[in-house]
Amino acid sequence: MHLLTRTVRLAVNTRDSSVGTNGFAGNPPLSGFGRWYEIEVTCRGRIDPKTGYLIDIKTVDSAVRDHAFPLLQNAVRVESSPERAVASMFEALASILPASLQTLRLKPSPYYDLAMVAGDQTHVLVRQRFDFSAAHRLHSPALSDEENRRLYGKCNNPRGHGHNYVVQPVVKLRIDAAPSFSLHDLESITDQHVIKPFDHKHLNEDTPEFRVDQGGVLPSVENIARICFERLRPAIAAHSARPELVSVTVWETDRTSATYPAM
Repeated sequence: MHLLTRTVRLAVNTRDSSVGTNGFAGNPPLSGFGRWYEIEVTCRGRIDPKTGYLIDIKTVDSAVRDHAFPLLQNAVRVESSPERAVASMFEALASILPASLQTLRLKPSPYYDLAMVAGDQTHVLVRQRFDFSAAHRLHSPALSDEENRRLYGKCNNPRGHGHNYVVQPVVKLRIDAAPSFSLHDLESITDQHVIKPFDHKHLNEDTPEFRVDQGGVLPSVENIARICFERLRPAIAAHSARPELVSVTVWETDRTSATYPAM
């Protein structure tokens, strides 16, 4: 079995725009103050031994522009919920694509997306990214000073060092939940329970979760992801829409990240 993912970029403009030629940047192209989107389609199946394809990407492009785009366009203009728009597009594409639709992901911005996964057409997964800056030091009391220096290297600097951390919660939402759990709700909860407590802090010294000398844990990226999850999960679950926090990913740099719990 293979998974094949194709990203289609397009714009919903204030007025209907003509078809363009730059599929890389978006087709239809952005006009004036329109809204630019990415629709990411992942199909699952076996490749055709004759063509080497799971599915022809031109077929995906046509299906998205002919069947999903009009639904997105209408949802934007009547201000329907993004969750319902994703559900309607998933249903439309699943019925016409010649390969099994595994995931449909709508990206209204580089930092915010909504996805529906095959097997659960009652929920949508919402992801949003946040950032905070903090200092930390990697120094384990279970190791000698020499062992700490050998294991952690520059990260064992006694004065600590800093990172611009990026945090991405993934929340599962019911499409028909009323009242809905909005992006504003997620941003408010994350700001209160993660950003404000950790931003511009020395994690080892200013936050109880990472005060190793007082029973806290070492502020590795793995532990930071777990602590963020544990801080966010009850606050998100308390919302009347009954959302579920699925996971939290934390990037320490653009090359190093940790996700908790593993998906």
